[in-house]
Amino acid sequence: MRKYDDAAVKELIKKVQCGNDEESNTAQKELYEDNIGLVRSVMKRYVNRGTDSEDLFQIGSIGLIKAIRNFDLSFDVCFSTYAVPMIAGEIRRYLRDEGPIKVSRSVKELGFKIKAYVEEVQRKSFREPLVSEIAQALEVEKEDIVMAIEAARIPESIYAPVDENSPNTEYLIDKILQSDDSDTVGYERLLDRIALEKAMEDLNEEEKKIIQLRYFGEMTQTQIAEKLGVSQVQVSRMEKKILIKMRIKLTEK
Repeated sequence: MRKYDDAAVKELIKKVQCGNDEESNTAQKELYEDNIGLVRSVMKRYVNRGTDSEDLFQIGSIGLIKAIRNFDLSFDVCFSTYAVPMIAGEIRRYLRDEGPIKVSRSVKELGFKIKAYVEEVQRKSFREPLVSEIAQALEVEKEDIVMAIEAARIPESIYAPVDENSPNTEYLIDKILQSDDSDTVGYERLLDRIALEKAMEDLNEEEKKIIQLRYFGEMTQTQIAEKLGVSQVQVSRMEKKILIKMRIKLTEK
């Protein structure tokens, strides 16, 4: 149960930001203990993503401390309204930078540029820019834009709850395994086949051959490399670029 009302919280924050060292440290400790429930509440959204819950708690606590130190006392909002997004942002940043999928610095930097451009377009035009538009504005290939956007996403655990607010907890893996209806499965496979053939229309002969061998011939990258007379690394890079090109074809109108 919280001990301080909003007015008292702001008084403590003033001591943290403007008081002497002893006064500041004491006030910060009191504010931290009074608002630690915010950290526990926010971190629940990010469990089951390959990171230990204690690590999430520590990172969330850093976000809370930053919120205490940076809160603008002129804001006409309660402290918790400001602190929650600060805590969540710190956890998301940690998951993005230190999570199970490592992203190169160049891809991260491109991701930041994409985010800034998208926010600018949303602010000025109230719409989401197309991949081709972002690529033209940043002077990079569309494939690189898609790769950077995908890399910035936090992978969803198959054991994550579908609806955290539901009284009957159902997990993503349950949804994946639920469909037994053979007619539905057959129909979905037909649609997938049509979409795949459409996406392959813009591929050159070499790209089509790699996709056919990999996904229809069920060959490994090493086997394809031997067949084409190239290295496995080259096949891996080519496959990645081809799949990105196909995804753009399927998603962009």
